[in-house]
Amino acid sequence: MPRDITAFGAKTTAAQVLDGIDLTGSTAVVTGAASGIGVETARALAGAGATVTLAVRDLAAGQRVAEDIAATTGRAAPAVAELHLDRPTSVEAFTTAWQGPLDVLVNNAGIMDAPETYTSAGWESQFATNHLGHFALALGLHEAMAAAGNARIVSVSSSGHGSSPVVFDDLFFRRRPYEPGLAYAQSKTANALFAVGVGLRWGDDGITANSCMPGGIWTGLQKHWDPDVLAATKIAAADVVKTPAQGAATSVLLATAPELADVTGRYFEDCHESAVVDAVQDGLYGVLPWALDTRDADRLWDVSVALLDAEARSRR
Repeated sequence: MPRDITAFGAKTTAAQVLDGIDLTGSTAVVTGAASGIGVETARALAGAGATVTLAVRDLAAGQRVAEDIAATTGRAAPAVAELHLDRPTSVEAFTTAWQGPLDVLVNNAGIMDAPETYTSAGWESQFATNHLGHFALALGLHEAMAAAGNARIVSVSSSGHGSSPVVFDDLFFRRRPYEPGLAYAQSKTANALFAVGVGLRWGDDGITANSCMPGGIWTGLQKHWDPDVLAATKIAAADVVKTPAQGAATSVLLATAPELADVTGRYFEDCHESAVVDAVQDGLYGVLPWALDTRDADRLWDVSVALLDAEARSRR
C-alpha cells in the first residue's frame, strides 16, 4: 500500500493546514487543550469554524485558553469541560454529559516519563492516562461519533513507541523494575494500536482513526526530565524542534484533510504517513511494525475493555 504523502511538511503550521477549509457546523473535542500542542490544535479548529470543547484537568487554565482562542480567532470561545483521564468516573461524567453528534475527537493529552505511580484501580499512571483514559473516552463517545457520520479520531502517539511494544503479560510493571521511559513507550504504542483497532471495529459506523507523531516540541510534557538532560537535548535538537503550532499540524491534518477522509489505522509524522522501520530514525522518524500489528490491536482492545469493566464492577 503506498504511503499517503501530502503537500505539507515538518514546518507547516496547523493554521496553514486549514487554509481554505470551512469547519462551520462541525464539532470537536480536544483533550489536553490547556497547554502545548493541544492549545494550537483547538485554536486552529476553532479558527476554521468548528465548535470546539477543551477537555482539561484545570478548568481555570482551560478558560484562559478559551478566552485567548476567542480573542485571536474572532470566533466564539470554545466550551471548557473537566476531564481527568486517569479517573474512570471523570471520563464517564464527561461522556454522559455530551450531547449531540461529534465529528472530531483529538486524543492529545498525555504524561511522559512520570515517576512510578498507580491509579486507585492499580493501573500504572502513564498507561492509564495516555491509553486507557482515551480508550474509555472514545467508547463513551462512540454513539455520538457514529451519529455524526464520517467522524475522525486522532490518537497522538510518539516516536517513543519505538522503545517498547505493549507488554501484555506485565502492563503495570508488577514483575519487572519500573522504567519511566518504557512505561511511556508502551503507552504510545497503545495509542497507535488503538487507531488500528478503530479501523478494524468501527469502520461500518463511518468512524476513522489515525495516530501521529507531532515532532519534537518543548512543552510541559518534559517536566519530569532531569534539567541537565533537558538542557543538553534542547541544544542537540535545535534544528528539528517545532513550535507548538507546527506540532499541531499533523493532528489537524488527520482531523480535517479531505484527501484523508477514508484513511484509517495508519501512523503519520510531519504531515505524511510514516515509513515502517526496524528502529526509529534519528529519535524521531518512522513507525515500528508492533505499533501497526492488527493482532496486537485486537488483543489490546479486548484487554482494555476487560480492565475498564473490572474497574466499573468494583464501584458497584
